[in-house]
Amino acid sequence: MTHAIRTLPATGLVRLTSILGPHGPIPVSKSTWWAGVKSGRYPKPVRLGARITAWRVEDIRALVERGAQ
Repeated sequence: MTHAIRTLPATGLVRLTSILGPHGPIPVSKSTWWAGVKSGRYPKPVRLGARITAWRVEDIRALVERGAQ
């Protein structure tokens, strides 16, 4: 297990800066991430406000475990 995945909380929500590299477990750019969300390759976000989105930690952990990066 990589250091980045170990630093994620066990449950809850995380913002995009905690998901994408260099500090997060998914080494892709923002534009690649959003294209993947649109196509269904990456999980859909949870809208917390007009300009705030987050992702379920469980969804991100499952993504990393199946190696879909």
